[in-house]
Formats: sequence, structure tokens, C-alpha cells
Amino acid sequence: MAETRYLEKPWLKSYEKGVPESIQYEEICLPEILDRMAKRFPDKPALIFQGTVVSYGALQEMVDRFAACLIGFGVQKGDAVAILLPNIIPCVAAYYAILKVGGIAVMNNPLYSDPELDHQFNDSGAKVLITLDVLVKRMVALRPGTKIKQIVHTCIGDYLPPAKRILGRWLKKYPFAEVQAAADLYSWKECLGRSGATLPEAVLGFSDVAMYQYTGGTTGVSKGVMLTHANLSKQVQQLAAWFPTFETGGEIMLGALPYFHVFGLSTSMNYSIYMGWAQVLIPKPQPQPLLEAIRAFCPTFAPLVPTMYIGMLNHPDLKKTKMSCIKGAFSGSAPLPVEVIHDFENATGAVIVEGFGMTETTPVTHINPFAGGARKVGSVGLPISDTLCRIVDLEDGVTDVPVGERGELIVKGPQVMLGYKDRPDETTRTLRDGWCYTGDIATMDEEGYFYIVDRKKDMIISGGFNVYPRDIDEVFYLHPKVREACAIGIPHPVRGESVKVFVVLKDGETATQEELIDYCKTRLATYKLPAEIEFRTDLPKTNVGKILRKQLREEELEKRKKK
Repeated sequence: MAETRYLEKPWLKSYEKGVPESIQYEEICLPEILDRMAKRFPDKPALIFQGTVVSYGALQEMVDRFAACLIGFGVQKGDAVAILLPNIIPCVAAYYAILKVGGIAVMNNPLYSDPELDHQFNDSGAKVLITLDVLVKRMVALRPGTKIKQIVHTCIGDYLPPAKRILGRWLKKYPFAEVQAAADLYSWKECLGRSGATLPEAVLGFSDVAMYQYTGGTTGVSKGVMLTHANLSKQVQQLAAWFPTFETGGEIMLGALPYFHVFGLSTSMNYSIYMGWAQVLIPKPQPQPLLEAIRAFCPTFAPLVPTMYIGMLNHPDLKKTKMSCIKGAFSGSAPLPVEVIHDFENATGAVIVEGFGMTETTPVTHINPFAGGARKVGSVGLPISDTLCRIVDLEDGVTDVPVGERGELIVKGPQVMLGYKDRPDETTRTLRDGWCYTGDIATMDEEGYFYIVDRKKDMIISGGFNVYPRDIDEVFYLHPKVREACAIGIPHPVRGESVKVFVVLKDGETATQEELIDYCKTRLATYKLPAEIEFRTDLPKTNVGKILRKQLREEELEKRKKK
């Protein structure tokens, strides 16, 4: 199959009406987008947190005040500033303030261990840290081994309505901590109170690095993905083009995806501000607070991950929650089981579109059509505007494979990263001739829809056959008793590897290993059949709900070594 088959863009004929092949991008950085929305909608809600509403005008002032504070701390253009926060008001304001002064934002996961954070602080060279009061003691202890000078702390209670603050502290519903005095330690509200809202204009270059977004921390030493102002801005312009039926200023976003992860950062936080929408901030996206937020604030657009959909559908509060306010939903990070799609769409009347992306692509590269055109279950959809994709041979990485055959997915577009910070060899392996090598095994059908088969590194080779764990996962997800499943390869003395599946059953259900293996016999080739099934109450996941297949494999191999 000639390379031009993919470059002919067969997916274009499947685009819904109004979605362009190419976009005339506005060269505008995110802080300028916020300024524009503050002028257009000064009194419109920008952020909603537990009933506290921050208007676009108030958010702009908060950003400007904290930007002035950062300048006072000595932050200059190109300096890294770390944020270690869940989805709360200071997280959004601090991020935009860092970009506004020409700094480089470093979003960190509050659940990471000290060694993981120490690596990211040092690798990024962060000079200032914004974090939660409950983490201050640890961060003050970590600080001497880093370049961090000032630490700014905020609290979940800073923006809770008074009654909720008192009740939350009394019921221990929200974390609170007494902060011990230390050098160069400041409270968030103190910083805003002492800083004026006027500041010198920083000249932001569209091609300048805006973020170091760390990836791979759950599977090894994390790498800093360098995302530019252009990457971030063009990504939200691509999202706006893909959903042409949504109006500027007309929707309410469910901000549940963690903003310290690029999926939530782009599709919830930045996209909301680009569109002038309100965003409902959910610091802990468990089923109960998600359903509470839907009842209280009636969001209309909900980018989520499969575990969030599954959790809500299985929660008793679903019965008392009117879900019909949700017009549209977007799912990524892991495959969404078919019955979950049907159940959620039946509960809401909304349309769920699955998509695909990676940190290195800001992250979105593919989405199914939303308001028109065919959605294909199991497909991550079509390449979005200005995004080229090919499927290449797994061995040589260059030769295009025929349509329908499996190979590595490679992508090219304005959302592709600049590279990895201080890792030229890793950058060269991932970016080749402008193409980003995803490490995902995929296929494309005749209509240009793409299907992720598996991670290249997750493939199981059993008796010389290639076994793709996701093929097995999907069979288990169709079983009426199974809530979650994850297949891995385990050593086998004859076949090299065999299949083991970790299963979480739905509440109240029981099953045996033999029962589930028998179920598979009519649905899987013999060489794909599980040799073992282990039942668990939960599976390890990333903070965006992706099951950690590699961690399960490592745990299993370690357990076998000890036998």
C-alpha cells in the first residue's frame, strides 16, 4: 500500500458538516484569550467551586494579581513554576498567571510520592511552587534539594462558602492543615492581597515553551514534554472546530478530569476559557461528588474517562440525579465498553464521543464525529482538523501498512510537542521527520476511522502468535457480571507467554475462574484464552482512570520470583 493512501485523508469524507479540514489559526496565547473573554463576559461565571462563583472579570483580576506576585518573587520569562494542586480555583488562576509573565508552567500530580516530585522539580528547575496546605510540611522538607525558593500554599477551604467551610472541617469532608511558619512561605490570599493588578506586559512568543508536562511517571522516570503556546492555543482551536454546534458563552463544563494531566488541562480548563464557558471544578472526581455536581450545577458538556462513567452508572445516587442536562460527553484515555456507552446515553440523552491522544500531542489527535456523521463503537474516531495520521510497519517504522492491517500509529499536526526537555535521544526516537511515533498499535478502516489495538509494549506473544490484551479486555467487558478487566502476559514454559486476566466484578456478583474461561471459549481463539484469572476488588489506575497494565504485570512477575 502506497504512503499516499493515508495522506489522501480518507477520513475527510466522514467529517460532520461544519468541521473544516484546515483551520485559519488565530495567533493568540492563552492569557490573551482569558483577557478577551473577561472583556466580553465580565460578569459571567468562569469558575464554580462548591457553590462559590468566580466571574471572568474576577478571574482576570486574580490572574493579574498573582502574576504581579510572581514578578515580585523574581520570576522571569523562561523560568519554571510548579503547581501541585487538584481542580480548585487557585489551580486555574496560577496556571494563567505563570503563562502571562512568560513563565513555564509545570503541572504536578498531588498524589505523587516525594521521590517522584523531587525528580520533576529538579528536572524542570522550578523556582516557585504553589501547593495545598496539607502538603506544605512535605514540600518544605523537599525544598532544600531543589531550586524552589518560594512556596505558596492554598486550602480547599479558601473558596468554600462559609457554611460549607465550617461543615467540611467539622465532618472532615475536606482536608485542612495548620501550616507551620517557614522562610519564603506565603498563603495564596496573602499573595493576592499584597499584589496590585497592574503588571508590565510580557512579550509571549507563540513558539516559546509554555509548559513542561511530565509523562511516564507511573512506568519509569518521567519525561518533561515541552508544549509551546502554539500547541496549547491551536489545540483548543481544534476542539472548538470539532464541536461546531456549541456556542461561545453558552455551555457549562464539568471540570472533573484532573487539570494536572494534559487531557483535563486542554479539553476542560483551556477549552472552557476559549469558549467563554463556566467550568464546575471537581477536586476529587469520585462518583458521589460527580453526581452531586451534576444535580447542583447542571453541566452540559462532560469530558470524562471510562472509570468515571462506570462509577456513576453503578452508584445508588444515579437514581436521584437528573442527567438530562448533559448534551455531550467526551471519553478518552482507555476504551469505553459498549454497554457503558449505551447505559450512559440512555440515562442522559447525551452523545458520547470517544477520542484519542497522548501527552506529546497536547493531547487530542482523534475524535468521533459529534453532531453528525457516524460514530463507530470501538473506534477512537477520525483525525481532527490539520492532523495527518499513518499506520506504519512495526519493524521498520516507515512502510505504510495496508488499510485494515495493524501497525504503529504515527501522527503529525500543530498539537505535536516540541520535544522532551533535555532528552535529545528520546526526542529523536519519538519525533522523526515531523511525525510523532505514538507507540500504539492501530488500524484504519476504509472510511478513515482509527482503532487502537494495543500499546506496542503490551503485546503478548504466545506460541508465536501476537495477542493484543485489549481484544481480551473487551470480551470480558461484555460479560454481565464484570465491571473491569485487564489482561497481561505471564511467563509460560512452552508458549513463551500465556494470558492472565485481572477481574473486578460488579457489586453483588460472584463468579469462578472456570466460569469465565468457559465464557471466553466461544469468543476468543484458543491461543488467546486466559490461563489464569485473578479476582480483585479494584485495579491500580492513573489519576485519569487508566488501568495500569504495566504495574499489574510487574506485581505479577515480582510475585512469581518469590515463589
